[in-house]
Amino acid sequence: QLVESGGGLVQAGGSLRLSCVASGREFGTYAMGWFRQAPGKERDFVGAISFSGGQTMYTDSVKGRFTISRDDPENTVYLQMNSLKPEDTAVYYCAASRWLLSSQNTQYSVWGQGTQVTVSS
Repeated sequence: QLVESGGGLVQAGGSLRLSCVASGREFGTYAMGWFRQAPGKERDFVGAISFSGGQTMYTDSVKGRFTISRDDPENTVYLQMNSLKPEDTAVYYCAASRWLLSSQNTQYSVWGQGTQVTVSS
């Protein structure tokens, strides 16, 4: 089970940090991804971190602005979002992929319920 938190309303240029807490004992065997879905659009890949924490990958639109990190003793993955733009407005989901780092949502077997991020202009 994954539970996201940290969403909210922020002005353009501001920052938010999303958290995703996982239950269970095998957190360290999962790559963790973040996805987002804006109204009327498909769920899109934002970024992901490998099970070891040694690799990260991001979609082009967030590179240099968003950072993913993980704290395995706390079973938590974070998405630090800086320089937010109105087009970042979406429901943000974290997801878990056993061993494999991927940008494909079909690779992820466990999903959180999502947290709303709204960026005002």
